[in-house]
Amino acid sequence: MRGRPRLAALGFAAAFLLTSLDIALPAQAPASPRAGLDLARLDRIDTTVEQAIAEGQLPGAVVLVGRGDDVVWRKAYGLRAALPSPEPMTLDTIFDLASLTKVVATTTAVMMLVEDGRLRLSDRVADRVPGFERHGKGRITIRDLLTHMSGLRPDVDLDEPWVGYDEAIALAIDEVPADPPGRRFVYSDIGFFVLADIVSRLEGRPFDVVARERIFEPAGMRETMFRPPASLAGRIAPTQVCTEYGWPCDGPDMRMLRGVVHDPTARRMQGVAGHAGLFSTADDLARFARLLLGGGAIDGTRLLSPLAVARMTSPSTPEGEPAVRGLGWDLDSAFSSNRGELLPLGSFGHTGFTGTSIWIDPATGLFVVFLSNRVHPDGKGDVTALRARVATLAASALVDAVPAGVREAGWSRPAASAVSGAATTSAVRTGIDVLAARGFADLRGRRVVLLTNHTGITHDGRTTIDVLASAPGVALVALMSPEHGIRGVLDAAVPSTRDEVTGLAIHSLYGETRRPTGAMLEGADTIVVDLQDIGTRFYTYMTSMAYVLEEAARRGLKVIVLDRPNPIGGRVVEGPTLDEDAVGFTGYLPAMPVRHGLTMGELARLFNGERGIGADLTVVPMTGWRREQWFDQTSLLWVNPSPNMRNLHAATLYPGLGAFEQTNISVGRGTDTPFEQVGAPWIDGIALASALNARSIPGVRFYPVRFTPSASRFAGEACGGVFIVITDRTQVSPVRVGVEIASALARLHGPLFEVEVATRLFGSAADLARLRAGADPASLAAGWRAGERRWRQLSARHILYQ
Repeated sequence: MRGRPRLAALGFAAAFLLTSLDIALPAQAPASPRAGLDLARLDRIDTTVEQAIAEGQLPGAVVLVGRGDDVVWRKAYGLRAALPSPEPMTLDTIFDLASLTKVVATTTAVMMLVEDGRLRLSDRVADRVPGFERHGKGRITIRDLLTHMSGLRPDVDLDEPWVGYDEAIALAIDEVPADPPGRRFVYSDIGFFVLADIVSRLEGRPFDVVARERIFEPAGMRETMFRPPASLAGRIAPTQVCTEYGWPCDGPDMRMLRGVVHDPTARRMQGVAGHAGLFSTADDLARFARLLLGGGAIDGTRLLSPLAVARMTSPSTPEGEPAVRGLGWDLDSAFSSNRGELLPLGSFGHTGFTGTSIWIDPATGLFVVFLSNRVHPDGKGDVTALRARVATLAASALVDAVPAGVREAGWSRPAASAVSGAATTSAVRTGIDVLAARGFADLRGRRVVLLTNHTGITHDGRTTIDVLASAPGVALVALMSPEHGIRGVLDAAVPSTRDEVTGLAIHSLYGETRRPTGAMLEGADTIVVDLQDIGTRFYTYMTSMAYVLEEAARRGLKVIVLDRPNPIGGRVVEGPTLDEDAVGFTGYLPAMPVRHGLTMGELARLFNGERGIGADLTVVPMTGWRREQWFDQTSLLWVNPSPNMRNLHAATLYPGLGAFEQTNISVGRGTDTPFEQVGAPWIDGIALASALNARSIPGVRFYPVRFTPSASRFAGEACGGVFIVITDRTQVSPVRVGVEIASALARLHGPLFEVEVATRLFGSAADLARLRAGADPASLAAGWRAGERRWRQLSARHILYQ
């Protein structure tokens, strides 16, 4: 992108071009006497859009406002193209609609098949797409896909060089869902290109042909299409300079995308997909809005029934789900900002990534079409706030009486107490509680060595040591302790000792040996494991458990793992997998990302099966735990799993901060808030906080601090650095946060920051080299997706909880 003009300057260039060439902007359509709109108020849109162009938020736009069957106001602003030479925006510009494809083409086509009686909303996707049931997707329905409640991820992986429609469908079939269907709203492109595939299968012809013949031609939308011909290129708004199939847009052989879909998945699918790929004009979208306001008919041609339109634009997400969605359409969610401040609940719309949107209000008959190519030329534009302002101005122009029943036409918002992405608190009972409730049947008549520490407690606070020592029919013969010792207070080698209460020997697995020896296991036939993990690959309790499995298999001993929650949830998987030469005590399995998303019991099943250990393993599962739950939703008592893991905030950030703690920075050890701050004597905290906040990293903010650790790295030295505030833990990607901090330190302090030392914990030497070379952290995170997907597929065979 070097040598390209800053987008902010392009707004002024547009104004200069139009003035110097004496090109008049097209006048708005004359107002109908029935329109009931104050055109003087609509004229305020001019200033709003022109200011946004001058500030570099977009190169140009077409805005259209209508009411009922009347197009009341439409204008073109700024530039259609800024590079390679400026071109003025015109009303007939054809735009890449991006995700408007989902509602204009896919949802409409699906509802037509529903009306034909050829498809039901309750139909299982697997009944229409053979193999889709793989990895637990058998219960996903058409309705789940339409409402983004399927549990599928936002998109398939793009870091592997796949190309082709069939390859995309194969990837969707091989997806491992992040949630059970109906559990949580996650906006998913995968769901919509699968829907289009179902339409194509039922119709027996390509999706673009179905859309053209059943929707666009009958509706009079003559300039709405997939894969526009080269003859129209001069009227198409270009998007971004990119490689043919690359994402993010970087690398050799880049060219301006013009008439080629911007969305990378749709581009790899050769331009026809259910989630993106459609091109259209403002006038054609006005006809589509009129179609919906007309109850499915326009100019005497009926495409849908009024009930079908009402069904797809009414709330269809589960009660209590904060993101209120119709079938395809957005009603009231985090994506609804283009509704503005005044249009009532009961209205509906959608946005597109390239800078497009439509919003329709049946109560007032108002519709607003906003089309821009905000990603032109370098992908840095942003029209989120602008679209909202335009919709607000359009709504404020309504001057006649609001029709009776506007409020009644709306619907109630979910309870304000609902928190997006949050699970409700439930009474979780861990493996030791379940074992006790079963009368210790799994252990009767057995001689047991227990691997545990202070985290092994029942729901009412009794230690697992004491519970098993007094359990009827159970002979507890010895104890073993992991890193940090039986009381979890040591940050050094752990000596073997003796338990003061039971008198049993405590054998250390973090001292002279990290594996159980024959002497430790003498007289035992069973090893019980009860440890609280923290959800991160380099937390060593899981490796101690893996070594127990290996030694037990070698000696013919039984292993029973008493399960506990993953405190940071079991849905999210994140981070690079582990280089083979970094495998060891802080990384047992190369395939594992930094944030693994499993419980100790599930890890035991995976290690035992995938590594071919073959131990006689039993996992006593928890009751009441669901994968989306964080520790504070379990009603369990928090016990610091290790000396510096003092709260759930630290646990949330640990996968990212811990990954870099072997470098020459302090992660807060020796302070009151370890893993919530980073610093070093050589760090400029003010500059670091400013650089990080400028990145707008989801879920976190930073402020500069100074602290002096009392122990560990830089003990007794004053450190500059930043404190990390979690603003929304459901949005935090902690490994990405760690990479963002490391990237900023490398930019600000160069060779002072010894980032290469992080390989053993972070896991990928190649990624650290790219980070040092200046790679964007977002591109590094994108590179993890294939490994994350493979881990989901691997772990799907071993999960115990939904």
